[in-house]
Amino acid sequence: MDFLSSILNSMDKPPTLSEREREIKKKKKEIYEKYQNAEKERLQRFKERVDKKILSHFGDKNNTMLKFESMDAVQRSIVHEVAETHNLLSYAFGIDGVDRYMRLYRKDHPPCEDELAARRRGDPWNEEIKQQLLEQRRLENLDRLESEQSKEKKKKFVPNSNYKDKYAHLIGHEAALEAAKNIETNKSYGFVPSENKRDVRSIEQTMADIRAKKKRKLANNQPNEDSQET
Repeated sequence: MDFLSSILNSMDKPPTLSEREREIKKKKKEIYEKYQNAEKERLQRFKERVDKKILSHFGDKNNTMLKFESMDAVQRSIVHEVAETHNLLSYAFGIDGVDRYMRLYRKDHPPCEDELAARRRGDPWNEEIKQQLLEQRRLENLDRLESEQSKEKKKKFVPNSNYKDKYAHLIGHEAALEAAKNIETNKSYGFVPSENKRDVRSIEQTMADIRAKKKRKLANNQPNEDSQET
């Protein structure tokens, strides 16, 4: 224990700051704190200007969009925050560190996907471009619809089986084809048409002919019976 104590006592103590060095360190701290306070005040004033500008611009119901000049990331975050408090949509466009800026929109008049895509590409966008794009898409939809209808018309119905083969196993293929061609619906279904009957006599005439035939038969048989009795 005494050995360790002696070693520690023999070691040099850390150098102490001189009075001048302490003054320099204190001054640097004061300058940094002063800068921080000034930056906070600057951002607070910026936030107040943004809030005032938003209220003034969107106080007119005819104004649906507001564009800000390019700004740094901290300022953009403040604009996003203020826009949210006023129930507005906020988007950033442009290249960060070069020309990135903010646009605010009313939620009942949001930007379409085409506008967002165009502005993100850095392309121009206005009402005329929007109408031209809508007309172009309308024509493309018409062309696609006409093409689909044309393809639908070209499609032919192909039955699962050939109806002419129905009779092939009964009367042969050639006869089946001919029968399929000549099939007609019987106008008096369930009855034999009069034009298909061989005997065209009326029922009364037919009965009279049958009776006459019986009489002739009886007359022809009568002599035979008389000869047998003798």
